[in-house]
Amino acid sequence: QVQPVESGGGLVQPGGSLNLSCTASGISVSIDVMAWYRQAPGKQRELVGHIGNSGPNLVDSVKGRFTISKDNAKNMVYLQMNNLKPEGTGVYYCNALRLAIRGKNWGQGTQVTVSS
Repeated sequence: QVQPVESGGGLVQPGGSLNLSCTASGISVSIDVMAWYRQAPGKQRELVGHIGNSGPNLVDSVKGRFTISKDNAKNMVYLQMNNLKPEGTGVYYCNALRLAIRGKNWGQGTQVTVSS
């Protein structure tokens, strides 16, 4: 059973930082391309970025502020978010990209709220 588990969310002021973590039983981050998604209130889930063995890729709106990394030994994926903006508010999910594009095996996500 593949089950991603995200953590590290919270309430942060605009300009603040958070570091999200993800672990997923049944997925090997050393093999799979891992992705982070965000679902803002009232909107569909959207891709934030992904990371494979060739390196990370982030959407333009977060480039320069967010960083995706992984630890193969710990089987963990991270999303470091700096200079957060109010539009960064939402539930953040990680998943293997191959499962995400098929709408499968989503975890509970972690809530990020950017507000003063």
